[in-house]
Amino acid sequence: MSKPRFVPFDLSAIEPEDGAPAPDRIVKGAPRHRTWSLVEDDAGRMLAGVWESTPGVWRISYDEWEFCSIVSGISILHEDGAEAPHVLREGDTFVIRPGFTGLWEVVETTRKHYVIRLP
Repeated sequence: MSKPRFVPFDLSAIEPEDGAPAPDRIVKGAPRHRTWSLVEDDAGRMLAGVWESTPGVWRISYDEWEFCSIVSGISILHEDGAEAPHVLREGDTFVIRPGFTGLWEVVETTRKHYVIRLP
C-alpha cells in the first residue's frame, strides 16, 4: 500500500515518543519532550509532526530547515549574536534556517506543528 498524499495533523491514533535534549545541551531545568511523528519520507529527509516540551533551556544547532507553527505555550529563541530574542506564542509561524545556533527556552509548556527538511 502506498503512503497517503494527504496527511492531516490528527494525533488520535498516534502514540507520542518521549524524549529530552541531550544532557550536555541542557542549560536549565529538566525539559521533557513528546513527539507525534506524522510523516517521514522514504529517505528520512522530510519529517512532519507535532512536538511538545515542558519548561527548560537547552542549546540548539540547526543543520536542517524547519517550518514551525506554535499551537500553545510560550517559548523564547535566543539566537547567538542577535540583539533581541524571538518570543514565540500561540499563532506564531516561522522558519529556522540551517546554521541557526542558540538557546531554546520553554517558559510555558509549548506545542508546535513542524515540518523538517534534513540536508
